[in-house]
Amino acid sequence: MRCGTISQVTSRPAAAQRLSDLARLRRVRDRIDREYARPLDVEALARGAHMSAGHLSREFRRAYGESPYAYLMTRRIERAMALLRRGDLSVTEVCFAVGCSSLGTFSSRFTELVGVPPSVYRRQAAHVTAGMPSCVARQVTRPIRNREAPAREPHLA
Repeated sequence: MRCGTISQVTSRPAAAQRLSDLARLRRVRDRIDREYARPLDVEALARGAHMSAGHLSREFRRAYGESPYAYLMTRRIERAMALLRRGDLSVTEVCFAVGCSSLGTFSSRFTELVGVPPSVYRRQAAHVTAGMPSCVARQVTRPIRNREAPAREPHLA
């Protein structure tokens, strides 16, 4: 009987576990993409993926570069940007439409990702995207993740 080395024997189950975790993480990400407007928390997402909340958070960050909560908020802000560009809803209506329950948290996260408050974005976006197909507007105005919003330069007039 021929046996592999210890590292070969132990790496196969580890690789299979990693693939299984990645598949579950993809399902979590897909659920966030589908249900961003519903109340979601890491514990509920973890239960659905048959993982602990801590393990889900660690593995999600490792796979996607951000926590499940940060990913959820980015999705909500992307949708909020689209609704604000339409111009027919107030900032408060948009906040609740995308699943946020706190206008303050929504405004802070929006400003962090987009670089301007939602009310300013709403005023400016109507002019910037006028006549632009929605698929192009969505790509051009996509929020920047991981706190990479450009720093505002001081106005020296």
